[in-house]
Amino acid sequence: MKQQCHISFVYGSWLILICGLIYFLVQGNYVQAVLWPCFIALFLWLYVKYFPSLSGFMGYGSVSDKSAETVQPTQTEVRLYTGVGCPFCPLVKKRLTELQSRMGFNLREMDVTLKPDLLISKGIRALPVIEVGQARWVGNGTSEDLATFIRLNAVT
Repeated sequence: MKQQCHISFVYGSWLILICGLIYFLVQGNYVQAVLWPCFIALFLWLYVKYFPSLSGFMGYGSVSDKSAETVQPTQTEVRLYTGVGCPFCPLVKKRLTELQSRMGFNLREMDVTLKPDLLISKGIRALPVIEVGQARWVGNGTSEDLATFIRLNAVT
């Protein structure tokens, strides 16, 4: 299984939140309506936080990192597209932030959770997405893989 989060998962999380909220409000369960978003937010936070420990059991395999031993400084822009609830996005963001301090590129993160027009225009179907120039990396990657991708596609 590819180590990426299909965008339907991100939107499915929001749909569950909204449907549950509507259900509890229609039923007149106002306390549950207030607690429901808190429960969903807590569940997503726990899922993302403990995902590296669970990924093997979920069929994604290991998400362990392989350090980039040699990196070359580059003055390019790296765009990272993320979404709320995507367990791979924080992993890739952390790796890119560490690489940024060593390589000197400009990192620009965009949360596309509530931007379906951007997703459609870019053809994004899974997260995280990393763009360097016209090149695109979709999914998780080790620091070594990401450093090589950035170096090979850097636009000066």
